Amino acid sequence: MPSRKRTTLALPAVLALSISACGVAGGSSDDTDARSTVSGEVTGEISFQTWNLKGGYEEYFTGLVDAFEAAHPGTTVKWIDQPAEGYQDKLSADAAAGSLPDVVDVGPEAAFTLAGAGMLLDLSKTDAAAQSDYLPKAWDANHFPSLGGTYAYPWYLNTGPSFFNTAVLEKCGVTGDLPTTYDALFTAGLRMATECKADASMVGRLPAIENFGSYGVPLMDSGGTTFTFNDAKGVELVNHYKELFTAGGLTEATLNELQTGEVDAFKAGQVGWLPGSSYTLKDLKETAPKVAKTVEISPQITNDKPNMYIESLAVNAKSENTATAVAFAKFATDKENQLAFSQKAAIFPSATGALDDEYFTQDDGTDETALRLESAKAVSEAIVYWPAAFSSKSVDHLREQIALAVLGKKDVQEALDEAVEYANGNLNQ
Repeated sequence: MPSRKRTTLALPAVLALSISACGVAGGSSDDTDARSTVSGEVTGEISFQTWNLKGGYEEYFTGLVDAFEAAHPGTTVKWIDQPAEGYQDKLSADAAAGSLPDVVDVGPEAAFTLAGAGMLLDLSKTDAAAQSDYLPKAWDANHFPSLGGTYAYPWYLNTGPSFFNTAVLEKCGVTGDLPTTYDALFTAGLRMATECKADASMVGRLPAIENFGSYGVPLMDSGGTTFTFNDAKGVELVNHYKELFTAGGLTEATLNELQTGEVDAFKAGQVGWLPGSSYTLKDLKETAPKVAKTVEISPQITNDKPNMYIESLAVNAKSENTATAVAFAKFATDKENQLAFSQKAAIFPSATGALDDEYFTQDDGTDETALRLESAKAVSEAIVYWPAAFSSKSVDHLREQIALAVLGKKDVQEALDEAVEYANGNLNQ
């Protein structure tokens, strides 16, 4: 999404909060029970907070609010849009001050933290029937087993195929079918290392937690109480990166790269593979037109289901106008309104049946439509691998541990054991 900066969608960890650090106490059981059944007239004023969507989408949201108020006379929706930078801090501050908006735009990580502090309505108690209105995997993304509830209505989704710079691949001796599995990717990466050494590499950064998931590594136990990505499969994945580094297929600088650095390296013709999104092609055409001409789009690299990211709307459990807040959250995330929003932004709807619309099924022969159809197909079967309980601190720590292992400064198993121990230690903070 142009105005939101792609990185905010691709890196949901930035939404992780430090609510507890700000002194927000968990909601009392009395408070939660009092809100466990939503009833009452849909009327009165509520606040609705989005994350950096005003620029470029103001007309859509103004129309959304007007339509809701017209359908429910006597209601007023105060739309608040917060800038991208510092959004998690703003949520944290509002939660600490008891001024969290009635309906808030959240990722699973923020929802998990707010829910753990007793700040969000548990939909498994108040609106369990709503589950059938959304794609199952999207609904599951806001169900937190360790908390025992479901805490947000799924809103928009994003995923993306692989982008390969064929000029770089051919220069480094990689020809034929493009990789679609991790094994094929690493084999091609080793070939590139042999041919090109430091001039170009296949991958531009170390694996993140969602890569472990799409590689086939079980990330948590079924109860969502313990991380488990330090098993033999996880060790196998990290060893692939270590082998690439030893062969010259990864530089030391790459070991510290975040997603933005990976994108910049791809645009500079230094990386052969970029895990992209539905926005990537447009971005490449605008900012790296020479690279865009050499790009081929291929299905997402995965050994299992494709990965996707999700944004949702949660309802403040302490809202003074809960019935109206719930009604608006469901209105904004219904099929009609999600379809309308997805046609204005490079996103995908989570509402049941919306992906069957011809906008996501009819090819008009353009590159942009082909990308949209490929991504929509992936969304229909994708999983939000990123565990909501995996905090931003755990993200950084995992990357540091993998880098030490790839450099040979720490045993791979020991590095993952430490990363799991650290993540488990942050589960309840």
